[in-house]
Amino acid sequence: MSTHMDGTLSLSRLLQNASLLQLLMASATILAVRFIARGIYRAYFDHLSGFPGPKLSAATHIPYIVALWTGSMHRYVAQLHHIYGDVVRVAPDELSFIGPQAWKDIEGHVAAKAKETSGSKPHKHWLRYGQAINKTPSLIIQADSTEHGRVRRIFTPAFSDRALKQQEPLFMKYVDKLVTKLNEAIQEDPERKFDMVRMYNFTTFDVMGDLTFGEPLHMLDNAEYDPWVSIIFASIRFGSRLGILNFYPMLYKAFKALVPETFAKKRYEHFQYSVKRVTKRLEKGRDSEGVDLWDLVLKQEDGKGLSRNEMDSNASLFMIAGTETTATLVSGLTYLLLNNSDAMKKLVKEIRGSFVSSDDMSMEAIAALPYLNACLKEALRLYPPVPTGLPRLTPPDGSTICGHYVPANTSLSLPHLAMYTSSRNFQDPLSFIPERWLGDERFANDNRSVLQPFSIGSRDCLGRNMAYHEMRLITTKVLYNFDLELCPESNDWINQEVYTLWQKKPLMLKLRLVQRL
Repeated sequence: MSTHMDGTLSLSRLLQNASLLQLLMASATILAVRFIARGIYRAYFDHLSGFPGPKLSAATHIPYIVALWTGSMHRYVAQLHHIYGDVVRVAPDELSFIGPQAWKDIEGHVAAKAKETSGSKPHKHWLRYGQAINKTPSLIIQADSTEHGRVRRIFTPAFSDRALKQQEPLFMKYVDKLVTKLNEAIQEDPERKFDMVRMYNFTTFDVMGDLTFGEPLHMLDNAEYDPWVSIIFASIRFGSRLGILNFYPMLYKAFKALVPETFAKKRYEHFQYSVKRVTKRLEKGRDSEGVDLWDLVLKQEDGKGLSRNEMDSNASLFMIAGTETTATLVSGLTYLLLNNSDAMKKLVKEIRGSFVSSDDMSMEAIAALPYLNACLKEALRLYPPVPTGLPRLTPPDGSTICGHYVPANTSLSLPHLAMYTSSRNFQDPLSFIPERWLGDERFANDNRSVLQPFSIGSRDCLGRNMAYHEMRLITTKVLYNFDLELCPESNDWINQEVYTLWQKKPLMLKLRLVQRL
């Protein structure tokens, strides 16, 4: 009897397992059929099916996600544009544009609708920009146009040419300290190798710390990254990969529900660094030593209208946007010059022939150096600090971009590196040739207007002029005082991954102090 019952139970379990297996197989089959059917529909029949691009990228986000995860998005998009032209469907719901009209149509000022166009201007893709920790968005993620305009008007005077002139001693102080620190290290060890990515970062973060909080981060003095800055760098790759969840809302909700409380707590504590620094600066009042951001903001009547949360969120923004990107460009320019000896010789000759001593330099005088400015533009073209561009989204009535009607809820991107290194826009696009910006007839047909590393329109970069002054000043002071030599381990430095920003490797150089009579 027992044996019979055991056999019956075993048979029952076997049938149950078989039924479960059949159910799983049926579910997997249904999901596979749905995946294939949806992919075929997207690639051949949906509202974006008429745009060029690989059918796999039209059918599924998988190629796009792989590129994001591996840090190869800049190469992925550039290759697609090389094959398919000025407009490419890079994902089921995203188009990429590199034509000269794209900047105006996607990010330019809102204008009256032309008769031949349909739809309205696209706006930032707010979902992919994330949320402010203190629930008060900074300028870069402020969706409300009226509020954005109000806050931008308050901060604009602090980044004007007049303000920059007032802040010139602050910039000079830290760039001169960079030169001093390099010189002292050479005196101790003439064969020492320097990671110039670190040295440039130390300088730009110290400058912006003083400008934003009234005191530096002391990174040049300590020759180490401030812990806060180290956290910023460590979070960039994680944040970029985390953005993949935006394509799968259910997974994103599950992540938010399951994410450890310690993660959210650390994010909040990290933001509190800015809060404490702003508090300390405000306690000094307007009589603090020097001229910094808050001296220029708080003396305005409108500046008193800034809420404390607006101060905190924007101070955090300025510390990131005004530092890493500037150091990135100077690092890239240094590498490109060292790999193009003729350009290096011309630039060194211009700089050293224009000033009797380093003390002679001013931001205004340096800004007048034509070959330096051409070198900066060429570096911005070949090594833009934000190589992949930032996403926009078409409104409910769609948009007309470069003559194409683009339906509602379509992501749009202007990939800087792909645009700037395309043979459709530039002659000899992968070569570092500053002369293309100085009227050389070989490059008369270049679409130079596509170079917009600071964007255009009402949401262009507020700190553009400051960035140019700082980049020029660092480059000029370093090349005036030192001869540079690229170390063999950095020969392939520019071949980097991208997670929104370049994942820069150490740029190892040897420096020799220039001997003058």
